[in-house]
Amino acid sequence: MRKYEYKPPRIHSGELRTLVHFYKDMPSEGPMPGGSQEKLLYKAWAKIDQVWLRDMEMAKANGTLSDITVILRDPGSDFSPTNQHYLSIDAPNFHGIKYNVKAAQPDLQNKSFINVIAEVAR
Repeated sequence: MRKYEYKPPRIHSGELRTLVHFYKDMPSEGPMPGGSQEKLLYKAWAKIDQVWLRDMEMAKANGTLSDITVILRDPGSDFSPTNQHYLSIDAPNFHGIKYNVKAAQPDLQNKSFINVIAEVAR
């Protein structure tokens, strides 16, 4: 019989080192068509995971090579990311890139975090 050993959660607060901003497009005010304004909805510290090397071939086949996973603390009722939102990452490698939120789900390993899957906005 295997001995039970405590395994700590895979992620902890010390790994949340990157600032992430969540936005929503709002229609511009006025009679002129076109254009939209960004409305900042929420910002939080997060951990950014890109496609792993072992999953690289599968990501190429699925067309999900540019997808990222953002792991952040569960904001509770303050904010709930949906596919109508997009995010930007405050890091030099991600400067000027916007990501559309594809899905948000609770982290099954640790209930105090959520996983947000996003793809590059085209």
